[in-house]
Amino acid sequence: MPDPISWSLELPYLLAALAMGYLFGSIPFGLLLARLAGLGDIRDIGSGNIGATNVLRTGNKKIAAATLVADILKGTAPVLIGLRWGMDTAVVAGFGAFVGHVLPVWLKFRGGKGVATFIGVQLGLYWPLAVIFLGVWLAVALVFRYSSLASIAASIATPLLAAWFDQWQLAELFAAIAVIVVVSHRANISRLLRGEESKIKLRS
Repeated sequence: MPDPISWSLELPYLLAALAMGYLFGSIPFGLLLARLAGLGDIRDIGSGNIGATNVLRTGNKKIAAATLVADILKGTAPVLIGLRWGMDTAVVAGFGAFVGHVLPVWLKFRGGKGVATFIGVQLGLYWPLAVIFLGVWLAVALVFRYSSLASIAASIATPLLAAWFDQWQLAELFAAIAVIVVVSHRANISRLLRGEESKIKLRS
């Protein structure tokens, strides 16, 4: 059980880190960049998601790439800021950033699925896991050609790999995030089970 005196001193920092992370994560870069590029409201096309995958459905690869980078960095930035006060603060900030992307208050808690921001959090906390995440994602995507399945598989693998590297605090964080990623993909899972999920199109 944590020392009550230490806990009372640490709690304000943790709450501040959570709020900071949430504010970073809740910035809807996909929505903002698409509007600035004259692409309209991306919530009205495709899946209605604000992430890079749905932005790509507009046909504008540059804006989709910019959204992907921005969504990654909004996970990394609060973690790096939080690290100035220790790993606990960074972990909480990272969780806040992820939740902010998935449940942004500005968009009535209807955000993205959080995969890019999850990668950003990994980059800030323990970058080798981000590299492995991308490796798992790419392997599953190439074999099965489902982006959603690749994201789910990589997300589930991450906490297991964190435990393998003896990063137990990160394993707990990534396990919680993986659960949210799976839940956010529930519609994709239903389509996968019905054989109706769209596949990644590979150029010949």
